Amino acid sequence: MKISRHWKHLAATLFAAITLTGLAGVPAHAGDTDALYNSAQRNFTDGNDAAGRADLRNLIGADPTDADALSLQAIWSHYAGDLPALGDAMARLNAVDPAMAAGTTNVLNAINSAVGTLPNPFPALIGPQTGIVVCGYGLLPDGALRPELVNRLTAAWLQSIAAPLSPIVVSGGNPQNGIAEADAMAGWLIGHGVPAARVHVENRAGSTVQNALFSTRMLRDIGATSAVVVTSPNHIRRAVADFIVAGTQVVGATTSLEQLVSQLPPPSRQSQRGIYLDATRTFELASAR
Repeated sequence: MKISRHWKHLAATLFAAITLTGLAGVPAHAGDTDALYNSAQRNFTDGNDAAGRADLRNLIGADPTDADALSLQAIWSHYAGDLPALGDAMARLNAVDPAMAAGTTNVLNAINSAVGTLPNPFPALIGPQTGIVVCGYGLLPDGALRPELVNRLTAAWLQSIAAPLSPIVVSGGNPQNGIAEADAMAGWLIGHGVPAARVHVENRAGSTVQNALFSTRMLRDIGATSAVVVTSPNHIRRAVADFIVAGTQVVGATTSLEQLVSQLPPPSRQSQRGIYLDATRTFELASAR
């Protein structure tokens, strides 16, 4: 049974209280620290990063062992370019929860890799250990494919020709007219000559975060250890970060020619906010507690 980070944090806090004071009870400020954590997450979602980091500083001042808060402080200090705060948060986190510190380092590395990713319309040569993952896009009310999703599928189809041994995962839920995105995507690929046995349907995901989490599990189930991620040019960097954080080794990012040139320059700092937000969600840091 998987225990949430929140409950792990409460257990660690209780243990610290018993060890340091001999009192078996949750510290009196537990409710206050949860309120600060929730305020920080709301501020980050709303784009008020300075206020979110201030909430976390106050929280960590009240509870220096809060691993979730330390991880968030490290990630958003990285976004702000505040290296002293980043270093301090990571040092504290390493002392409190080395596994969480390693995961946070992976998040930061994933973000750096994603920011440096160039959308590539040309297929990569890969083998059967590498899956091709296509991220869904909302269907029309009658369940038909939108043109943008056809663009993604066309890019995946070209990739499948270049790599005929690679399994394909189509990921997307959000049904319209009783049809999930992934089911419609599978139908398109099979209709264009891809053998049905190559196409694996993940039809529950309702977001890029879930695309990454659910597809990563499916890739492992079918024996793939890496993936080429296929999506739109303006979505590719966020998707790459999410898949890396979820545990997929991303070896390529394939997309269509549509809007490609406009996405070649590195994203601005403000444009990177979505990458950071999604990465923390894929890391499964609590949005509220």
